Amino acid sequence: MNDKRPKPDDRSDNVEKLQQMVHDTIENIHASKETLENVTGEEREQIMAKNARRKQAIKGMREEIKDEYEHDRDQ
Repeated sequence: MNDKRPKPDDRSDNVEKLQQMVHDTIENIHASKETLENVTGEEREQIMAKNARRKQAIKGMREEIKDEYEHDRDQ
C-alpha cells in the first residue's frame, strides 16, 4: 500500500549538513586554486568565476546555518 501522507519536516540535522556543505565547498575552492597555477585563458576565467559563485553560496549557507540554529534554539 502506498502511503500518500507527507513526511514530517525533520530539521534535526540541517545545521550539520549545511556545515559539511560549507566545508566541502571551501575544500573545492582550495583545490581549484591549485589548478589555477597550471591553466591560463578561458579555463582560468571559468575557474575564477566558479570560485566567486562558490563564495556566494558559502555566504548563503552560513546564513541558513544561522537561521537553522535559531530555529533549533527556539524549539
